[in-house]
Amino acid sequence: MRLTLLSLAALAALFVAGCGGGGGTTDTTAAPPPEEAPAALSKAELISQGDAICAEVNSAVGSVGSSAADPSTSAEQAATLYTNMITSLQDLGAPKEKSAEYEEFSVAANELATAEGEVKLAAEREDQAGLAEAEGRASAVLEAFQSAATAYGFQQCGEGPSAPTGPTSGGEEGGEEGGIEATPEEVEEVAPEEVPEEVVPEEGGGAGIEEPPAEEGGGGSSGGVGPG
Repeated sequence: MRLTLLSLAALAALFVAGCGGGGGTTDTTAAPPPEEAPAALSKAELISQGDAICAEVNSAVGSVGSSAADPSTSAEQAATLYTNMITSLQDLGAPKEKSAEYEEFSVAANELATAEGEVKLAAEREDQAGLAEAEGRASAVLEAFQSAATAYGFQQCGEGPSAPTGPTSGGEEGGEEGGIEATPEEVEEVAPEEVPEEVVPEEGGGAGIEEPPAEEGGGGSSGGVGPG
């Protein structure tokens, strides 16, 4: 009897362990698939999109340079624009076609980002001496970047900052007054010479000479009466 009870207790323990043992559940949720990396651009696509980025930055840097802001502020703004430009170019990724020209461009881009970061840091610290030194290095690095960009095939990325173009002073009115209509001096120069007035003959004769009056009596013959 005692052996039977022990056997039943052992079976019960095994049953409980088999049904609820461990207390944990197995996670059967499938892991999300890894995100696919964007397809690499062709050289033409990279140049087209890269030039669009550089053109926008060149215009913005030109606006900063032509403003009357504090030099330190202008330097900081230009440095921020250039570092953001490099980040945007790098986000485009490497092209499908590998080349030594692109590798040189990539290296020059990293060096420009570093140099412009130093300019930004010096401007934030208001370190005028350090700012001038950093700007000198950044200028040389920018030229190297533009040269490498041109060698790879970029156009806008190989250009420098460009001041924004706007309407000329005076607007439309200035164009009408100065561009199309001639000035008073020009009018006097191109005006035709005055034609002298024609001499109008006097009434009553071709040469203007009056005829003498006829003699009375017709010279003795107008009456038709002879002597005697």
